[in-house]
Amino acid sequence: MSVDHYENFPVASILMPRRLRPAVEAIYAFARSADDIADEGVATPEQRLAGLAAYEEALGRIERAEDGHEPMFARLAAVIEQHKLPLRPFYDLLSAFKQDIVVHRYQDYASLLDYCARSANPVGLLMLHLYGAADEENIRQSDAICSALQIINFLQDVAVDEHKERIYLPMEDLARYALSPAHLARPDNRAKWRAMMKFQVDRARALMLDGAPLACRLKGRIGLELRMVVQGGLRILEAIEEVDYDVFLRRPKLEKRDWFKVLWRALRMKPSSL
Repeated sequence: MSVDHYENFPVASILMPRRLRPAVEAIYAFARSADDIADEGVATPEQRLAGLAAYEEALGRIERAEDGHEPMFARLAAVIEQHKLPLRPFYDLLSAFKQDIVVHRYQDYASLLDYCARSANPVGLLMLHLYGAADEENIRQSDAICSALQIINFLQDVAVDEHKERIYLPMEDLARYALSPAHLARPDNRAKWRAMMKFQVDRARALMLDGAPLACRLKGRIGLELRMVVQGGLRILEAIEEVDYDVFLRRPKLEKRDWFKVLWRALRMKPSSL
């Protein structure tokens, strides 16, 4: 998991136990390839939806314990069986990818969180299941972390998404700050834009901190991995603040020097510091 969605999924992380790497690789292959169907290339919306429908059918064959899977789904079926993973998170991911094809605006924060619940939270849930830590409170806090990461990614990528004619900032928030979706980058909107983005950053930070105790509670490698994820997300929010919220001028991202800071903070992270 990372603020770059699936791009830096911890497939080869040194913190990932060797016994779990095949499972994480299989989950990543499913998520990455399905996301590409929804978002890459020159396919029509109808072709993209048909491709994701084929993935749903493949999940159905796994659910019915049928044979004859394509290689990627054969590996996924073996992982699901070995680790007793729930199928719902996989269906939820496909639901979010389909939504990305047809929905390019979100009226309110609740609608955005609903999208995050299917586009991001399933990854955290599956990781908890792999580590045998999927109890109710852990899932709630994992959901908060994953949704925060997804929203932070949206804040990073406002300019990128606008180029794709997508806006993941709630329309009600833009209206509250008198910002037109068609003119987000206008120079005369800068003061209103900064105020609106500060609100978004503060809300994303609060959501991340709500889930952060999970990273302190989990022991071993998963705990350190998750603490770095949390601190990486918080560092991105700082980077947005450091450019005075002007994500149109430069996309805030973690540089090499930032990762040393993220690691240092992760090693020192305690519940009392949150």
